[in-house]
Amino acid sequence: MSRSDLPPDSLEARALYRVRRKIGFYMHAMVFVLVHLGFGIAYLVGARHKPFFVWGWAAGLLIHGLFVFMTLQGEGLRERMLRQEIERMRRERGESDPP
Repeated sequence: MSRSDLPPDSLEARALYRVRRKIGFYMHAMVFVLVHLGFGIAYLVGARHKPFFVWGWAAGLLIHGLFVFMTLQGEGLRERMLRQEIERMRRERGESDPP
């Protein structure tokens, strides 16, 4: 079974999604660091101007990281809340938990 054949709700498919999100952020961070190292070297060699977009890019990287890791953290939270809500609704109806 190839990765594209995985059922979307399988544990492997969810893990693959999470890994791709994290790798995307790590690649973004690596490019950010490498470009800024280049800017630092250029500054030391004699260029006295740092591109103005640097702060915007830094903010974008921060937002990217927050989005990736906060949404991945929330995945477990959504599942727990869903289970709790289902249990609460069953108790209200007087149903017993399924075996």
